[in-house]
Amino acid sequence: MVGDKKAFGKWGEEIAAQFLQKRGMVILERNYRAQRGEIDLIIQDGNTVAFVEVKTGASDVYGPPEERITPNKQRQLYKIATAYIQEHPSNNVDYRFDVIVIDGNSRNYQIRHYKNAFYLL
Repeated sequence: MVGDKKAFGKWGEEIAAQFLQKRGMVILERNYRAQRGEIDLIIQDGNTVAFVEVKTGASDVYGPPEERITPNKQRQLYKIATAYIQEHPSNNVDYRFDVIVIDGNSRNYQIRHYKNAFYLL
Protein backbone atom coordinates (compact mmCIF):
# COMPACT_ATOMS: atom_id res chain seq x y z
CA MET A 1 0.00 0.00 0.00
CA VAL A 2 2.79 2.44 0.87
CA GLY A 3 4.43 1.88 -2.52
CA ASP A 4 1.12 2.52 -4.25
CA LYS A 5 0.67 5.77 -2.33
CA LYS A 6 4.19 6.89 -3.24
CA ALA A 7 3.63 6.00 -6.92
CA PHE A 8 0.33 7.90 -6.85
CA GLY A 9 2.12 10.97 -5.47
CA LYS A 10 4.85 10.72 -8.15
CA TRP A 11 2.15 10.44 -10.80
CA GLY A 12 0.55 13.62 -9.44
CA GLU A 13 3.87 15.47 -9.50
CA GLU A 14 4.40 14.49 -13.14
CA ILE A 15 0.88 15.65 -14.09
CA ALA A 16 1.51 18.93 -12.26
CA ALA A 17 4.85 19.45 -14.04
CA GLN A 18 3.23 18.86 -17.44
CA PHE A 19 0.37 21.23 -16.52
CA LEU A 20 2.83 24.00 -15.62
CA GLN A 21 5.05 23.48 -18.67
CA LYS A 22 2.03 23.69 -20.98
CA ARG A 23 1.42 27.13 -19.50
CA GLY A 24 4.94 28.31 -20.29
CA MET A 25 6.54 27.78 -16.91
CA VAL A 26 10.00 26.23 -16.60
CA ILE A 27 10.76 23.45 -14.13
CA LEU A 28 13.93 24.42 -12.23
CA GLU A 29 13.94 21.57 -9.70
CA ARG A 30 11.97 18.45 -8.86
CA ASN A 31 11.95 17.08 -5.34
CA TYR A 32 14.39 19.64 -3.98
CA ARG A 33 15.60 18.43 -0.57
CA ALA A 34 16.96 20.49 2.32
CA GLN A 35 16.61 20.64 6.09
CA ARG A 36 14.74 17.36 6.50
CA GLY A 37 12.11 18.14 3.91
CA GLU A 38 11.29 18.45 0.27
CA ILE A 39 9.63 20.84 -2.16
CA ASP A 40 7.90 18.96 -4.96
CA LEU A 41 8.56 21.45 -7.78
CA ILE A 42 10.41 24.72 -8.12
CA ILE A 43 9.41 26.64 -11.24
CA GLN A 44 10.22 29.84 -13.09
CA ASP A 45 7.10 31.78 -14.04
CA GLY A 46 8.30 34.91 -15.79
CA ASN A 47 10.21 36.92 -13.20
CA THR A 48 8.94 34.77 -10.33
CA VAL A 49 10.29 31.60 -8.78
CA ALA A 50 7.47 29.54 -7.32
CA PHE A 51 7.82 26.77 -4.77
CA VAL A 52 5.07 24.30 -5.61
CA GLU A 53 3.51 21.78 -3.25
CA VAL A 54 1.58 19.08 -5.11
CA LYS A 55 -1.25 17.23 -3.37
CA THR A 56 -3.08 14.31 -4.94
CA GLY A 57 -6.32 12.81 -3.75
CA ALA A 58 -8.41 9.94 -5.05
CA SER A 59 -11.38 10.69 -2.79
CA ASP A 60 -12.66 13.21 -0.24
CA VAL A 61 -12.82 10.63 2.56
CA TYR A 62 -10.15 12.53 4.51
CA GLY A 63 -11.25 15.94 3.27
CA PRO A 64 -9.90 17.97 0.37
CA PRO A 65 -6.15 17.67 -0.28
CA GLU A 66 -5.73 21.41 0.29
CA GLU A 67 -6.41 20.88 3.99
CA ARG A 68 -3.25 18.77 4.30
CA ILE A 69 -1.10 21.90 3.92
CA THR A 70 -1.13 22.81 7.57
CA PRO A 71 0.62 25.80 9.14
CA ASN A 72 3.42 23.41 10.21
CA LYS A 73 3.82 22.21 6.62
CA GLN A 74 3.88 25.82 5.42
CA ARG A 75 6.67 26.65 7.88
CA GLN A 76 8.63 23.60 6.73
CA LEU A 77 8.25 24.65 3.07
CA TYR A 78 9.40 28.17 3.98
CA LYS A 79 12.59 26.79 5.56
CA ILE A 80 13.34 24.65 2.52
CA ALA A 81 12.63 27.57 0.17
CA THR A 82 15.01 29.74 2.20
CA ALA A 83 17.77 27.16 1.69
CA TYR A 84 17.09 27.16 -2.05
CA ILE A 85 17.22 30.96 -2.22
CA GLN A 86 20.53 30.98 -0.35
CA GLU A 87 21.97 28.45 -2.82
CA HIS A 88 20.59 30.34 -5.86
CA PRO A 89 20.72 34.06 -4.97
CA SER A 90 19.18 36.57 -7.35
CA ASN A 91 18.31 40.23 -6.91
CA ASN A 92 15.76 40.46 -9.72
CA VAL A 93 13.37 37.66 -8.83
CA ASP A 94 10.13 37.52 -6.87
CA TYR A 95 9.13 34.41 -4.91
CA ARG A 96 5.83 32.77 -4.10
CA PHE A 97 4.32 29.54 -2.81
CA ASP A 98 1.88 27.70 -5.08
CA VAL A 99 -0.24 24.62 -4.50
CA ILE A 100 -1.45 22.24 -7.17
CA VAL A 101 -4.18 19.80 -6.25
CA ILE A 102 -4.99 16.83 -8.43
CA ASP A 103 -8.24 15.05 -7.61
CA GLY A 104 -9.07 11.72 -9.19
CA ASN A 105 -7.05 9.05 -10.93
CA SER A 106 -5.14 8.57 -14.17
CA ARG A 107 -8.36 8.09 -16.18
CA ASN A 108 -10.33 10.99 -14.74
CA TYR A 109 -8.85 13.87 -12.77
CA GLN A 110 -9.16 17.59 -12.15
CA ILE A 111 -6.33 20.04 -11.51
CA ARG A 112 -6.53 23.14 -9.32
CA HIS A 113 -3.61 25.57 -9.29
CA TYR A 114 -3.46 28.08 -6.45
CA LYS A 115 -0.88 30.79 -7.09
CA ASN A 116 0.31 32.59 -3.93
CA ALA A 117 -1.47 29.92 -1.92
CA PHE A 118 -0.04 31.09 1.39
CA TYR A 119 2.24 33.69 2.93
CA LEU A 120 4.41 33.52 5.99
CA LEU A 121 5.05 36.58 8.10
